[in-house]
Amino acid sequence: MPDHSFDVFPFKALDGFNCNLWRLKGDHRKDKGVVMLVHGAGVRSNIFNPPNRKNLLNILAGAGYDVWLENWRGSTECRKNEWNLDQVAINDHPAAVQEICRITGVEEMNAIIHCQGSTSFMISAVQGLVPQVKTVISNAVSLHPVVPEFSAFKLNYIVPIVKPITKYLNPQWADDAPDLKAKAFRTLVRLTHHEEDTDVGKFVSFTYGTGFPALWELANLNTDTKEWIRNEFGNVPLSFFDHIKKCVKKGALVSANGKIDYTSFIPRTDARFVFLTGKLNKCFCSRSQENTFRYFDKLRPGYHHLYKFNNYSHLDIFLGKNAINDIFPTILEELNN
Repeated sequence: MPDHSFDVFPFKALDGFNCNLWRLKGDHRKDKGVVMLVHGAGVRSNIFNPPNRKNLLNILAGAGYDVWLENWRGSTECRKNEWNLDQVAINDHPAAVQEICRITGVEEMNAIIHCQGSTSFMISAVQGLVPQVKTVISNAVSLHPVVPEFSAFKLNYIVPIVKPITKYLNPQWADDAPDLKAKAFRTLVRLTHHEEDTDVGKFVSFTYGTGFPALWELANLNTDTKEWIRNEFGNVPLSFFDHIKKCVKKGALVSANGKIDYTSFIPRTDARFVFLTGKLNKCFCSRSQENTFRYFDKLRPGYHHLYKFNNYSHLDIFLGKNAINDIFPTILEELNN
C-alpha cells in the first residue's frame, strides 16, 4: 500500500483566504518538472492518495515528476466557507501556481484537475490567469457541464428546499450526525439509497449526481478504498450548487452572477488540454468533456485530446483498483508529450 508523506506549504489566495499546498516528499530533483493535482468539491488533496497497491502519486513520482497538490478553499483542509467557482478561479489557482513557481524556481508546469477543481481551473485558464501551466489534464467536466435529468431536477427544485434548512451538506453526517438537521438528512439517505456501499458513500451519492452510487462503480473499488472514502468527504456549500445550476442551464460555464459566458471569447491560453471522461459517469455526463473537446479542437484542430473510458464513472478514474493499468498510462503518455 502507498505510504506517502507530504511537506505542507501554506499560502494565501489573492483575496487573503488561507489555503495550502502539499508536496510529495522525496527527491525533488525531478527531470520531468512539476505537476499539480487539483481536487474536486468537498474533499481534499488526499483524494488522489487511495490505499491501492500503487496510486497516481506513485506513478507520477516514479516517472520523474515533482508532485504538488493544491488544497483550494473547497478543501476539507480549509476552514468551512461558502464559495463559488469564480472566487476559486480568480483567487486560489493563480496564487497556488505562482507559489509553486516561486518555491521550485520553475517557469512552466502541468496540472491534473478534477470535477470542480477542473471547472474552476478552466475558468482560470481561459482568462489567462495561469499562463505557467502548459498541459492540463481534466477529468469529468470542464467548460460544458451536462448532468443527468434527475441531477438537473435536484439543482432546480431540491436545492431551493434545502437552502433554508442548511448552508452545507456533509457526507460525514452518515457516520456522525451532530444535530437534528443532520439526523434528518441521514434518515433520508438511508430511505433512498440501498446500494452495497458504506453509509458515507451513500450520502456522497445523495449529495452529488444521480445514481446508486453516483461517483464510482463499486466494482472498480477495492474494500480498503471504500472504507477509506469514509474519511475523505466533508462539507460542501450550497452556494456552489447555486452557481453550477446556472452553468448547467446555459450548457457552459458562466460567472456566478450569470453575466459572463466563459466560452464566449477566445481562450487566453496556449495550454494543451487533455480531457478524460468515464462513459458511466452519473455526476457529469460524458457529453460534458466531449463538448469541451469539440470546442477546443475547433479552435486548434489536432492539438487537444479526448479519452473515454467505457467501464469507469467519475472519481474511480483516480480511485479504481485497476486504474494503474486502465487510466494512468494515458495520463503519463500525455504528460510526457
